[in-house]
Amino acid sequence: MKKNQSAIVGVGATDYSLNSGRTTLALAVDACNNAIEDSGLDLKDVDGILTFNAGDSASTESVGTSLALPNVNYVMDYYAGGFAPSMLVQLADILVQSNICKSVLVFRSMNGRSGYRLGGTGWDYQADGVWQYRMPHGYLTYAQTAAMWYRRHVLEFGTKAEHLGAIAINQRSNAVHNEKAIKREPLSMDEYMSSRMIVDPLRLLDITLESDGACALLVTTSDRAKDCLKKPVYIKASAYVGAKDFGSDWADFFLWKDMTENFTARLGPKLYRQAGLTPEDIDVAEIYDCFTSTVLFGLEGLGFCKKGEGGPFAASGAIALDGSIPTNTNGGMLSEAYIHGMNVVAEAVNQLRIERGVLQVPEAKNAIVTSGAWQNGSGLILSNEEGN
Repeated sequence: MKKNQSAIVGVGATDYSLNSGRTTLALAVDACNNAIEDSGLDLKDVDGILTFNAGDSASTESVGTSLALPNVNYVMDYYAGGFAPSMLVQLADILVQSNICKSVLVFRSMNGRSGYRLGGTGWDYQADGVWQYRMPHGYLTYAQTAAMWYRRHVLEFGTKAEHLGAIAINQRSNAVHNEKAIKREPLSMDEYMSSRMIVDPLRLLDITLESDGACALLVTTSDRAKDCLKKPVYIKASAYVGAKDFGSDWADFFLWKDMTENFTARLGPKLYRQAGLTPEDIDVAEIYDCFTSTVLFGLEGLGFCKKGEGGPFAASGAIALDGSIPTNTNGGMLSEAYIHGMNVVAEAVNQLRIERGVLQVPEAKNAIVTSGAWQNGSGLILSNEEGN
């Protein structure tokens, strides 16, 4: 399949908040409308809609009807988590390359604070399947999984709390300048270290926000992209990775052979081969950050530093806007908002459009994006330069 036959041409979002006061359908339609308007395409050019959810959002059918799309050739509502955003962009890429669709919307809409809170209100705890072996011991939440996984990195490499603190502080420093960010107050190391322990060794400030909002992207062919309003951002590589040692679900990592790394160790090489690039060619990294520890794993897995050195690397300033690999330049899900990773992809697009003002990485050409935290995940390499 020839590279760069498709591009992201529209980005749309709602305001991000702790209480939207709106339905997930209203949020989704707003974000999708914004993405279409951002592209300059007509409604008749949009004929595909993709989304993912955890039983907490509006359907593609309802969004398509509300948008009054005259013709829809493909929809998918995927019951999935944070590994989905980049993978759905990959599917949109396939749909437009194969002429099934002209242009495809990808969105995520959620009232993740005022409505269905992942791991909180609305979570349906039932001790069936593999859960019957966890729940009696109190093993229930994402944070518990992340803490147990990260603990192995601490034991093997001596990673310190201050290393994760450097990641949280860097992202908050970016969010200070981001008008869409929910958390814009500067963060000090003392404040980070004094934040309460949630699941040792993870503190409150190591964990993503709970947020209301929606974010959408519009993907189309590179030929059609040339007529759009904004600079096209080409999909240079896209991939999903998994393995036989997945486990039974997101919390079952006990078959995973090396808990000092996550899926990015397999994803990175696959993306670089497909794009014909190396880590040195990447100008900005937008790494899925449901926890600070997943950023650390991503820095190592994507090849920006050696395995075991992610903590000191982050603390060195390498991930700052003026560092060797600016990372999570909008503040990420730790400080901008938790829109299940869709805003992570959107930030990469905005960087490559050179639209980020004081947050802009100078002369950014190539960005890498990840979606996911555990054994399986997906990712993209995006570029503002067309060509193979």
